[in-house]
Amino acid sequence: MSVIEKIQVKPFLKWAGGKGQLISQMRAYFPGQLLNTGRMKSYFEPFLGGGAVFFRLASEFDFENIYLYEINPEVANCYRTIRNRINKLVGDLAELESEYLSKTEKKREAFYYARRTEYNELILSKVVNNCVRKASLLVFLNKTCFNGLYRVNSKGEFNVPFGRYKNPTICDEENLYAVKEVLKNAEIINGDFSLCLRYADSQSFVYFDPPYRPLSKTASFTNYCQAVFSDSEQRRLKDVFDKLDKKGALVMLSNSDPKNLDPKDNFFDDLYKKYKIVRLNATRMINCNADKRGEIKEILVRNY
Repeated sequence: MSVIEKIQVKPFLKWAGGKGQLISQMRAYFPGQLLNTGRMKSYFEPFLGGGAVFFRLASEFDFENIYLYEINPEVANCYRTIRNRINKLVGDLAELESEYLSKTEKKREAFYYARRTEYNELILSKVVNNCVRKASLLVFLNKTCFNGLYRVNSKGEFNVPFGRYKNPTICDEENLYAVKEVLKNAEIINGDFSLCLRYADSQSFVYFDPPYRPLSKTASFTNYCQAVFSDSEQRRLKDVFDKLDKKGALVMLSNSDPKNLDPKDNFFDDLYKKYKIVRLNATRMINCNADKRGEIKEILVRNY
């Protein structure tokens, strides 16, 4: 992809653990080739989520090939819908925004739960021709639910409660069209992170931002799909990291730092001991207790 006029793009979804606050620190650790020349052949992001790192990279650098992977089929559908059917999506979102903002708070809450029920009925129905409505409802719920979480129950139903925002922007038309522009040549794959092994090579930059290892038993926000990202999945991810390293790809990975709670917890230090590990300062943003929102460390692992 070549962005001739650099487009400033920001995530269109709020996302638990999103990297917006860390990108300025992370930038110094991007591959030297990217920083020095402004381009690389291929970029891979196997845990797309809110896409904060991808959007920053797409706003600043050029890539011939972009591969974006998302295990949640509804999130993947939302990205594809922006790329392929932006006009219909923007129209639907504008209608949702207008109707929502015209209501009192009590009626907004009822409207929210009605749309949440509609969304769950659509995603459980498996009907293939409702991709735009599912995408617009996902964005609507994300902008109006509590803390902008995406969380599902064991049945796969979105179950985040109503959030009391005074004037949320539900249809950010200008940014959505910018998102479409940077997605126009991207491959958007609904699938497992290991699929990146099919195409990544020595001219690739791969960035992993997996569901974080919880810092406590009550701090897990990993269930944005029905499968839980356990320690065994963290180890499987490390095996993929190793295979990419052998291919000559440049690989970067983010995760929580277990040493925030237990200085003796060397889970990631041991797992990635052959690679470079740095610790970045982050802010714990998602906690119902404001007193527990404070500075913590996150790790950044690189093979270069």
